[in-house]
Amino acid sequence: MTRTPLLYALTDRTLGTLVRAVWRPTVTGLEHVPADTGAILCANHLSIGDQLFLGLTAPRHVTFWAKAEYFRAKGLRGALTRRVVAGMGAIPVDRGGGRAVLAAFDAAVPILRAGGLVAVFPEGTRSPDGRLYRGRTGAARLAAQADVPLVPIGIRGTEPRHTGRRVVSVAFGPALPAPGNAPGEVRATTDELLARIQSLTGQEYVPAYAPTPSRSAGGR
Repeated sequence: MTRTPLLYALTDRTLGTLVRAVWRPTVTGLEHVPADTGAILCANHLSIGDQLFLGLTAPRHVTFWAKAEYFRAKGLRGALTRRVVAGMGAIPVDRGGGRAVLAAFDAAVPILRAGGLVAVFPEGTRSPDGRLYRGRTGAARLAAQADVPLVPIGIRGTEPRHTGRRVVSVAFGPALPAPGNAPGEVRATTDELLARIQSLTGQEYVPAYAPTPSRSAGGR
């Protein structure tokens, strides 16, 4: 079992307690998250709040893949951002491709094999319009390499355009087994993963990658 970073634990006890008391997120399906073995948590991505609610509702510590720009932010605000993401135990993901992307895999695999949870948003970026976009294969390839299951998660109520009082819900679905390394199998597992996420969220599905200013990690 992996150790929980101190900042993560403190945040859960302070900000986490406040958020849970104010927002009272509805959580279902926690029985699908392995109690003491590795797994990849795969959710839809509506807003920056998804990381917060996923981390606060998961039954144990979650290591997030975070875009590398957070670790290179400039100025005073950037220094604070770097300290927070590093202190939370996040793994930097360079969306430029090549060896830089493989470094994220190198960091995540030991965590998963040691029984930890790693969270990945398979769309690769936030949805620009609330719809669910085609999944990139990074999560499935990581599962194949670490030989751990993929847990689909549907998050609702965090949309930036949401009006009125938000009712946030986080639904964990039955896990998919790790695929083989064959490209076709990885792609099929990714498509099934997104189908299961859609069944949890009810979002309209778009059979194309979400637009992003640069290539997202794990895309194919």
